[in-house]
Amino acid sequence: MEAHVRRLLETTLTVDLTTIGRNSGRPSTVEIWAWWFEDRYLITGTPGPRDWLANILADPTVIVDVQGNRVAGRARVVDDLEIRRRFFETRQASWYSTQAELDHLVRAAPMIEITFG
Repeated sequence: MEAHVRRLLETTLTVDLTTIGRNSGRPSTVEIWAWWFEDRYLITGTPGPRDWLANILADPTVIVDVQGNRVAGRARVVDDLEIRRRFFETRQASWYSTQAELDHLVRAAPMIEITFG
């Protein structure tokens, strides 16, 4: 990955995430928030079903578009409750605490880690 793209991923909150539709097989893109956290690239959301997560469970191949730079990656669900808790306790994730209680976020919020390359 080019250094300037890595810097964009590290500093840009809003990106486009493209997954492969689990039923259609076609690309599906959503605008979403993403963070570098403890050397992981994370995407999360408020608790509840998410099509992007269902798509990833069927096919972990993703594309992240950050300011016109498209980067291919593979996603996996973050199920480590300690990592999830540490993330949701950070200042950068404080908005989520206005949407649900911390314990509920840790247990139920969708969260993936994307590896690039």
